Amino acid sequence: MLEPDHLRLLALVERHGSLAAAAHALGVTPAAVTQQLAKAERTCQAPLVRRGPRGASLTPAGALLATHGRVIDEQVRQAGTALAGLLGQLALRLRIGAFQAAALHLLPPALTALRHRHPDADLAITDITSDRGIPAVTAGDLDMAVIASWDTPPSPPEHARLHPLLTDPMVVVLPDDHPLAAKPGPVGLDELREEAWVTILAGHAARAQFDRAAAAAGFAPRVRFQTESYDVAQALVGTGIGVALVSRLALTHAPGTRHRPLAQPGLHRQLHAVTLADSTLTPLAGTFLRLLRDVSADLTTTWTTP
Repeated sequence: MLEPDHLRLLALVERHGSLAAAAHALGVTPAAVTQQLAKAERTCQAPLVRRGPRGASLTPAGALLATHGRVIDEQVRQAGTALAGLLGQLALRLRIGAFQAAALHLLPPALTALRHRHPDADLAITDITSDRGIPAVTAGDLDMAVIASWDTPPSPPEHARLHPLLTDPMVVVLPDDHPLAAKPGPVGLDELREEAWVTILAGHAARAQFDRAAAAAGFAPRVRFQTESYDVAQALVGTGIGVALVSRLALTHAPGTRHRPLAQPGLHRQLHAVTLADSTLTPLAGTFLRLLRDVSADLTTTWTTP
């Protein structure tokens, strides 16, 4: 049975006029070309190439097959060109998804640094919820996602990787005229047992963490308002409606509020970057991950410096 490589070989012999030149075009040795030609002639049961002192030419059977070989050779050339273009595009492409607080406070410094290093980078940023990060990366919709987890980090599938970025501590946000707002040092949850609370909606991991911490402190919180947004929670605290737990990264310093660190250890969320295990086709993902780690380290230093 004739093989596509045999037809392409005949087209190259016709184009270059010698077996040696055809071998060079294919990136193989002349001996390998001779073996391929012999196999093709055995398959066809007819001579395909005439050899002479001035090179090689095709027999009528070889010329007939070479017309098909030219089509194959052109398709191979076009495929190589298209692949090179695609790889060039992927090398400059980076599609990032991040939840709101990360998009506001973590990504911008890293994106600025990336733009300085790669001004021709093709960047796309998508606002996502943390639960959508891993599925979007594994489905190929994103090259990287920045997500948050409470308590137990998620387990990505085998072809994805989870990269820790920083620990984002929870702080208590108080109305600025609250007696504890000016208190030096951390505030304990047990000091807030009588307060009205603005909390994250029930069913969210952040709310489950808060409910467990309140129970450990010996009280059931009196929830006055529930929201999905830390921004909304802080705005409501500024009206004096209650107090709230908010992650340090999400602090907006809303008018009428003050924040204090929590005395209880362990209340935090963990930020991660999600990528595919093999990011060789999108090298900017590795570069951006290093930049995110640098920004995360700077933020952590800022939070822990008195």
